[in-house]
Amino acid sequence: MAKLYTQKPSNSNTFKPKTETINFLLNYSKALKVSTYKGLKFESILN
Repeated sequence: MAKLYTQKPSNSNTFKPKTETINFLLNYSKALKVSTYKGLKFESILN
C-alpha cells in the first residue's frame, strides 16, 4: 500500500543539517560543470 505524505511529521522542525554537510554540498556544486556537445551532456568535476 502506498504511503501518503499529506501530513507534516511532528518532528519536521528538528532536522538541522551540519555546517560541514552544507559546505560539502556547496563546494561540490561549485566544482560541477555540465557541458553540452552535439546534443549530449557531459558532467565533469573541476577538482
